[in-house]
Amino acid sequence: MPHVIVKLYSGKSKQQKAALGRGRHEGRGGKSGLRSVSVGVEDVDPKDWTTRVYGPDIIDKPETIFKKPGYDPR
Repeated sequence: MPHVIVKLYSGKSKQQKAALGRGRHEGRGGKSGLRSVSVGVEDVDPKDWTTRVYGPDIIDKPETIFKKPGYDPR
């Protein structure tokens, strides 16, 4: 069963995180029909983004990236 972990800047409300997990974000609704997917959300302080996310999850694991980010914080 797939499990997706979303890492985002801290500061989002529980309601915003729940909406993201349901596949509804920024007013766009949608149902994927993928009932077996679970979603976890991890808050990351913006000052820690490069060391906790960009480096270890994006730069160091290029084989796992299926959509590259449009930024480079380094």
